[in-house]
Amino acid sequence: MTKNNGLLSPGTYLFAGNDAVAEGAIAAGCRFYAGYPITPSTELAERMSRRMPEVGGMYVQMEDEIASMGALMGASWTGKKVMSATSGLGFCLMQEHIGFAIASETPLVLVDVQRCGPASGVVAEPMQGDVMQANYGHNGDIGLIALSPSTVQESFDLTIECFNLAEKYRTPVILLSDARLAKMREKLRTPRPEEVEIINRTIADKRQKQFYLAKEGVAPMPLFGAGHRMVVAISSHDEYGTIRMNAENHRVMVDRLNDKLRRASGEVTKIESKFMDDAEMAVLSYGTTARGALSAVKQARKEGIKVGYVRLISIWPFNEDAIRRVLSRARDVIVVELNTGLMKKEIERTLGSDKKTHLVWDVGRLVPPDVILRKIKELSN
Repeated sequence: MTKNNGLLSPGTYLFAGNDAVAEGAIAAGCRFYAGYPITPSTELAERMSRRMPEVGGMYVQMEDEIASMGALMGASWTGKKVMSATSGLGFCLMQEHIGFAIASETPLVLVDVQRCGPASGVVAEPMQGDVMQANYGHNGDIGLIALSPSTVQESFDLTIECFNLAEKYRTPVILLSDARLAKMREKLRTPRPEEVEIINRTIADKRQKQFYLAKEGVAPMPLFGAGHRMVVAISSHDEYGTIRMNAENHRVMVDRLNDKLRRASGEVTKIESKFMDDAEMAVLSYGTTARGALSAVKQARKEGIKVGYVRLISIWPFNEDAIRRVLSRARDVIVVELNTGLMKKEIERTLGSDKKTHLVWDVGRLVPPDVILRKIKELSN
């Protein structure tokens, strides 16, 4: 299955979603994993504990998710590509350090295998209850990049994309999986190395002094132990890392961090659509719920109903212009998700009063296609 360097040989395998994420991370160059086991992400940690030594990497099981984030940040500043996985309660514990990683422009990847909440909830069943937390869970006013796979293949592919985005833009990136996809087993095609684009961060040389907040986008990153003189500051700082806690400097910091995210938005935005050319209504979803949504749309099309399908692959940054364009023809939008309407509120806010938005939801289990189809037929009459 593996070559001498420990990487998976190109081919087709039968993998669960958690395993696909682990292998995607390794293919992207991840060589440090720190985490704390929590259902339903534990199998991912278990696989990384075996695979990291095989590829010359390091696995560390920490005492909790707070310590895990600290370990990730330290390893990232030595030049390693780093990742952790968690769920629900663990994602809550990571939020302070996520804010630290944003402010210090530290590249890292976090996998949130979502389960039912709030609190401990139902530990082995899916919910998309962390979709807002992924962008707004930390303090301050700087967003994040978050992608949402719907298949085992995408669990592999989008994990690589998460690492590329984290390295290119020096920022934390979230992969929003869920308990169902984590355990689901499907065919996974692993590509040849030359078929995969791998992006590595730009490293600062010893003569450089500006390590943060570049006007042109992303500053080169210095490394611990490489002779650079810098401070990794949690407090408000300038482009040289010097702590400057005043309103004027913090405005510059917020502007430049947000500008970096705006620059990334065009590359990050990924929206899949089908049957939208003549659609009078659209079914919009993301993650595993999109599987049932597509099945329902295909059945409705067979019955002559002009309905389209839209899937958000990128969740954050939320590209309002792209959403308006893809939904421009539809008068009604049915949002299908595993929560009580978190993304429906974003869609409703973006589209305004010009269109009617409707919600089909459940938690702890995927919404069946026949339930979605019933809503489509109700609105088509």
